[in-house]
Amino acid sequence: MDAVDPLRRGDRTGRSDRTLGSRQLAAMLPDPTGMRPAFRHLARQIGDLILDGRIALHVRLPAERELAAALNTSRATVTAVYDLLRENGYAYSRQGSGTWTAMPEGRTPRRIARFLETPDAAIDLARAAPGLPEHVLADALVHIAPHLARHADTPGYHPYGLPDLRAAIAERFTRRGLATVPEQILVTAGAQHALTLTVGLLCGPGDRVMAENPSYPNALEALRRARLRPVSVPVTDTGWDIEVVESTLSQVVPQLAYLIPDFHNPTGCLMPGHDRERVLRAAERTGTWLVIDETLTDLALDVPAPQPFASHAGPGGNGQIVTIGSMSKTHWAGLRIGWLRAPSQVVTELAGQRMANDMGGSVVDQLLALHLLTRAEELLPTRLEQLRTRRAALSEALAEHMPRWTWRTPAGGLSLWVDLGEPIASPLAEQARECGVRIEGGGYFGAYPGIFEQRMRIPYTATPDALREAVQRMAAALADGLPPAPAARRPRWIA
Repeated sequence: MDAVDPLRRGDRTGRSDRTLGSRQLAAMLPDPTGMRPAFRHLARQIGDLILDGRIALHVRLPAERELAAALNTSRATVTAVYDLLRENGYAYSRQGSGTWTAMPEGRTPRRIARFLETPDAAIDLARAAPGLPEHVLADALVHIAPHLARHADTPGYHPYGLPDLRAAIAERFTRRGLATVPEQILVTAGAQHALTLTVGLLCGPGDRVMAENPSYPNALEALRRARLRPVSVPVTDTGWDIEVVESTLSQVVPQLAYLIPDFHNPTGCLMPGHDRERVLRAAERTGTWLVIDETLTDLALDVPAPQPFASHAGPGGNGQIVTIGSMSKTHWAGLRIGWLRAPSQVVTELAGQRMANDMGGSVVDQLLALHLLTRAEELLPTRLEQLRTRRAALSEALAEHMPRWTWRTPAGGLSLWVDLGEPIASPLAEQARECGVRIEGGGYFGAYPGIFEQRMRIPYTATPDALREAVQRMAAALADGLPPAPAARRPRWIA
């Protein structure tokens, strides 16, 4: 095939202003037919979408006439909707330029509130991230003190990352079967930062991207906020339908594809090697960049840790592949250390883009990460055994208290993707919150709303006692009866 510019951005089909299209908004709202009064229901739904972060702030809403046509309702209804949004602080108007979204004074977006709000008595099963043992952190801080002193009289800016840490990450890839040099590594503030930088460089508004369904919610949100046009491919209990992935790549020709092939979040599936080769060949034919999320790669509980996805691309693995990883799942999310591996030209471009935002990461955190990486062979087996014990405790508690629920035990990762047998995930999550368990329903991981209501991701990162208590509390919440499920919405992503 002809050579492809490694930094090609594709056609730009997005609009230059921040406008929410009428069809796009209509697809996010319930059918107003039968609602009384319809304008109050629609205003409440739009307000909820703004609180959930599904509609960004300071985005221009569709013209009244256009939205009325898309919803098959009267313009007077839409006028009343916009009036109510403005009255309640969810919108404001600019003379001659329409109505724009806003956040009412004193309100916190639900996406952020759910992340931050964990009462002391609550058991947190929403964030699948283990803690770091106190003695490990204390020992690491003592160890890095003299190294930190040597950096004290330097400016401390390292947009590519500390050279020693880049070398250690490169050596880690090489040891796993993918020859890598430090020039191919960029240290980031976590895997999410790596994804955001990559999307910002390789994509532009309106570009199509392929993503799994379900997938990691914050990654899906990053794609939405970049104003990309996602196309979803399903991941089931048995994994990926590679023929669907191949046909999607060939028919849609996305600029970028985001995949989690190693202990997929949330299903726990592991993509076989022959399927990885087929995905690579299909992406090569279309010139699609592959962004491979390896944040869970090291958490292999029942199988050997997989080789890097890019190693299947042949010698060097230097095609249009960006591999991202982090310390958050294997060590501690509080470090905020991640990385990406990419062709050196791309790493240079990404470092330049990164300097416009943060100039480089914390030297202290990077020195801690370097120390922990050098001790990985000592620390990781303990972590894996801990997770096996906790996974068994969660499975036993679910089997005892929720005998109708089913799941496949993943060979690695941090969570179970549980089938509840009925579409109750959202109301159960709300009721569980009242009982002191913070958890998200399966819909939180979907590419569009109204799906995976029969599913719930339950991490096994808490202690066995906490996991057993959490399951008992959820069983009590279920026994007390659940509130009605929220009204189903039409998909907000049309693929």
